[in-house]
Amino acid sequence: MTVGTTPAPGAADPGPGASDGDRIRLALDTVRVGAWDWDIRTGDLLWDSTMTRALGIPPDAFDGRIDTWRALIHPEDLPAVLAQAEQSLREGAEYSVRHRIRRPDGSVGWVEVRGRTVVGADGRPSHMVGRLWETTGTRAATESAGRALRHMSDGFVAVDAQWRILYLNLRAERLLGSSGELVGRLLWDLPAVRVPGLEARCRRAVVDRRPAELERRLPADGRWYHLRLIPVPDGLTVYLADITEQRQLAAERAVAERAEAERSAHIGRLTSALAEALTAADVVAAAERVLPLFGASGLIVQALEGDRVRPVGAVGYSRQFLDLLASGAFPRGSPIDHALQDGRPRFIASPEEMTAGYPGMAPLLELSGKRAWAFVPLVVSGRQVGGCVVSFDRPRPFAAEDRTLLIALSGLIAQALERARQYDTEHSRAQALQRGLLPGALPALPAVTTAARYLPAGEGMLGGDWYDVIPLSAERVALVIGDVMGHGLPEAATMGRLRTAVHTLAGLELPPDELFSHLNDVVSGLGDDFYATCLYALYDPADGLCTLGSAGHPPPAVVRPDGTVTFPDLPVNPPLGAATPPFDTTELALPAGSLLVLYTDGFVESAQRDIGTGIAELAAALRAAPGSPVPGAPAGPDELDELDELDRLCERLVTTLVPAPERTEDDAAVLLARTRTLAPGDVASWDLPEGPVAAGRARAHIRHRLAEWQLDELVTTTELLASELVGNVVRHARGPVRLRLLRSRTLVCEVSDGSLTTPHVRRARETDEGGRGLQLVAALSQRWGTRYTSDGKCIWTEQPLPDTPR
Repeated sequence: MTVGTTPAPGAADPGPGASDGDRIRLALDTVRVGAWDWDIRTGDLLWDSTMTRALGIPPDAFDGRIDTWRALIHPEDLPAVLAQAEQSLREGAEYSVRHRIRRPDGSVGWVEVRGRTVVGADGRPSHMVGRLWETTGTRAATESAGRALRHMSDGFVAVDAQWRILYLNLRAERLLGSSGELVGRLLWDLPAVRVPGLEARCRRAVVDRRPAELERRLPADGRWYHLRLIPVPDGLTVYLADITEQRQLAAERAVAERAEAERSAHIGRLTSALAEALTAADVVAAAERVLPLFGASGLIVQALEGDRVRPVGAVGYSRQFLDLLASGAFPRGSPIDHALQDGRPRFIASPEEMTAGYPGMAPLLELSGKRAWAFVPLVVSGRQVGGCVVSFDRPRPFAAEDRTLLIALSGLIAQALERARQYDTEHSRAQALQRGLLPGALPALPAVTTAARYLPAGEGMLGGDWYDVIPLSAERVALVIGDVMGHGLPEAATMGRLRTAVHTLAGLELPPDELFSHLNDVVSGLGDDFYATCLYALYDPADGLCTLGSAGHPPPAVVRPDGTVTFPDLPVNPPLGAATPPFDTTELALPAGSLLVLYTDGFVESAQRDIGTGIAELAAALRAAPGSPVPGAPAGPDELDELDELDRLCERLVTTLVPAPERTEDDAAVLLARTRTLAPGDVASWDLPEGPVAAGRARAHIRHRLAEWQLDELVTTTELLASELVGNVVRHARGPVRLRLLRSRTLVCEVSDGSLTTPHVRRARETDEGGRGLQLVAALSQRWGTRYTSDGKCIWTEQPLPDTPR
């Protein structure tokens, strides 16, 4: 509740005849000091009418309860206020706190509160009484002065009587180091201000109690500063003003005169560089030649994208400033905004002119380190495409000749930037499309370790070369490389379609000759103008056999473990789209550790070298390569070393064989594969009798072999799988019947027969006694499928090994 009378606001001076009491009341009305009394036991809070005025709240907004008062305290300050009150009550100490209040109208003010505890008859605290007054204006003024000191353009350092640093503003921090590192250190310990005569002048200024001045080049940045030393109670303040520009003014005038003499030569070189610029980065590098023409120190080139200005490149600025620029630090209404809006350049000769015309730019001035600017729009055919900012380390006027030349040069930069943006866009699209059509990463497989490279014919050009590594069943792998004839978007799209088709056909487990027949139909269906060459290698690590098929493609290079390099004599088949099936294939036995090198004609053939010479150079490069790593069947700890060795070999072959891009008319691809074989102990096969006893024999073989391999956990499921597959052969196919187990990344179980009928999963009815075998196979295995062999088919299943995720 509120007690007392409410003085009239704005009370008049009581005059010379007024009593002391009148003057005290006037002082209290002016300062607005309120009194309060808190009954700790009941929670009642009594205050006088001045409290409501000091708090800036209506009298009826308070109901006399301590909880209502607490609700007025700003939530962020409430914990500290409560902690102070609790400490005062517990220790009987003075209660003194500054905090914010949140008024009913949503505004926030600052108050200072002081009080003391009154002890009751029982010796325990019963009341707390005290005073409250508003400090919003005082605090705002203090904070404003602190901000001004913190952000002023000159450096400011305060030291105590022992010459230890107490405070640095932002400018001093940028010059000397962060406050966290320097506060508490002796001023003389800082190498940044260790200059002759400084310590003696500081000590003399404190002793004489008179300001002192000196000019020194500081080691911090090598610039000249005017130092004002002002004694203050218990210490000294040091003001540092950068006067480098003033001292260098005469020298810079001479530099400007020499620059004028060289201007014509610079303009010629700039024009040539901009005409040759291909990318946006090239434009920025070429536009940098503008700087010597005007004695400028900084350049920013920006592109206009919709209603947003994006920095393309910059020269002569700190990383911190460039990061701010990239984040959109230029405020709305900046000079470049105005230049882009009306197409007229802005020339600003000094920081004072900048802050007067564009106050929002003030925070960026010190960070940029620049003192004059030319903001020039970049215009092409009457259309704004961006902006250019040329900046200077010192204030400078812009003569009419300078302005005319800057505007003329901005036209050259605008034309180059527009060309570069179009090129960058097309180049990025081409690169993204080419990356999307080629494998993102080659798979890690037990059968082979692989590495590959693709090189386009030129910057931004799309090509039709491709390569692929396709895992198949029983750890077999298909290695593919191909070349769609021609360059450009249609050829790249055709390449993507063929790569997808090869993936699909390989997944059907077709042999290379049948795969080529289907692929030939795909290319023929594209039209008479589409042709492609392709090499398909099907490698089986179980027996080391590699089946090779070629459709008009150069033969692979085979590097055997002893270093011998050969090129298999493959049957000649026409390119896809011009061939007539059948396609002939060749089988090749590869020892473990052999290297297969698949390549396109662009890798070995160029305008300066025929394909025969290129193949001979490839063979020589492979013979000169370091020796093959020790081969091993399973992937082991040397696999990463082997991968690195293949990657380095790829780079050496590219460096040796592929001409420089500007002399290349064809794209090129190369695929390297180091072969492995499965260890003999990881492969087991048995012939089974043709009859019902075959399933029992298969289960017995499985139990025995899995016990040797310590895969007892997989015995039951493998027996079930083999029983179902063998039972299908007995009921629906014909012999000979063969069972094979392979232990690799997974456990592979295969059952082969002499029939070409394809098994199908069907939905069995509830009354059917059979028809659920393949459903069981699909449920028990991680993967399963069928592939055709020269004398029948093979049904295979894969199960994850123990502790291997499915």
